[in-house]
Amino acid sequence: MENEEKKVVYSAIQPSGAFTLGNYFGAMKNWAQMQEDYDCLFCIADLHAITVQQVPAELRRRTYESMAMLMALGIDPEKSILYVQSQVPEHTELTWILNCFTYMGELSRMTQYKEKSHKQGKNIRVGLFDYPVLMAADILLYQTNLVPVGSDQKQHVELARDIANRFNTTFSDTFVLPEPYFGKTGKRIMSLQEPEKKMSKSDLNPNGFVALLEDPDVMIRKFKRAVTDSEMHVAYDPKNKPGVSNLMEIYNCTTGLSLDDIEKEFEGKGYGDFKIRVGESVVETIKPIQTEYQKLMKDKKQLESIMQKNAQKASHLAQRTLRKARRKTGFVN
Repeated sequence: MENEEKKVVYSAIQPSGAFTLGNYFGAMKNWAQMQEDYDCLFCIADLHAITVQQVPAELRRRTYESMAMLMALGIDPEKSILYVQSQVPEHTELTWILNCFTYMGELSRMTQYKEKSHKQGKNIRVGLFDYPVLMAADILLYQTNLVPVGSDQKQHVELARDIANRFNTTFSDTFVLPEPYFGKTGKRIMSLQEPEKKMSKSDLNPNGFVALLEDPDVMIRKFKRAVTDSEMHVAYDPKNKPGVSNLMEIYNCTTGLSLDDIEKEFEGKGYGDFKIRVGESVVETIKPIQTEYQKLMKDKKQLESIMQKNAQKASHLAQRTLRKARRKTGFVN
């Protein structure tokens, strides 16, 4: 990258379904803003997506859609490296090397593995168990300084640090030890129906999440149905009023108003008015993104050209680190 003094930021998202408000306000909105101050790499993590069974044609389609959506959200492939993970084979090679510096106990303690393994029953896939090592390789390949994460992903960055430190101690300094980066607002948007749980595109209740490509009327309807409480008083209190507090966080993200200003705006007004206004502010925010996305999806050749160009950029950077790791491990380059 051009400016070596800038810190390197790395983040990835799976092409595994509709991106939600939680994805946008929790991560992707910050990504666009970070491009001016950091050397950024943004990865469409299709290798991570196959830890659960995928329909091949749908995975390919969602990869194109993810590329178009990230660009519509403000990721500029001329300023940042926006690439598809499976098109950079250095990720999988470094994963194998790092596997040999990772302990079974570390992986078995990973929260997401414990949660997701129950869904796969007795036939748990090795990929589900081992994907945190692939995630560590993703991060360490690019000498990453900062990894934008929600609080639920901090554990993965800590594992990457542990593996890197173990490798560095065994040989010599090879990998930068990454740090988690937390956005100032919107780092954890909750379900509209179960505000104690994080908003997720895999939610079985479609009213719990808002997808970025949904029809505006559907978005408004979901906010009207959002769970609140019986007090009818707009106030920020995550413990006792999680539903209202979540809606206030969303409104803060769309308008920039402080939580105090939001309380003043809706003082003396009912939840009905509040929920409709939050929904309208989301529609106003998302509409230009939807328009740009539709424009980009009409030119798949352009998307393929961007994928190829950025995969080459990513591979060039990754090779620098991989050659060091191979040599120190004892492989002949």
